[in-house]
Amino acid sequence: MGECAGMTGDNTELQRQREWLLSRYGVVPSEADHATLLRMIEDYLNEGLETQVEPFPETDREFSGILDELRALDPDDLRAKLDISGWLLRPYGADEMRCQECMYYLVHRRWCDLPELSLPAEPEWWCRLWRI
Repeated sequence: MGECAGMTGDNTELQRQREWLLSRYGVVPSEADHATLLRMIEDYLNEGLETQVEPFPETDREFSGILDELRALDPDDLRAKLDISGWLLRPYGADEMRCQECMYYLVHRRWCDLPELSLPAEPEWWCRLWRI
């Protein structure tokens, strides 16, 4: 597995992903605007990307472990970022947790301000890095 490719495979796989994103959206995630990033996220998840919603990090150590995985990713590896963070386009769990109640969510910008994610998000979405 390539150092920058994270969970999606080697550098060849990451390059294929970049080429696919460029052909579909005209930009890679690190250069995309808010609306394009939202569309990329929605498309990945609506087209079948399954993410790691479990295990939910119960301790600071588990939370930090997920952050470490995210930090190791290439900035354009959006697919792995969504997978590792457990991103969903709907509330999660019996308590219907969602971005809107997360301490990292910037409501007026519709943005997750957790530095390791730093992605646009809708209020009803969720990821396993959710915190109150």
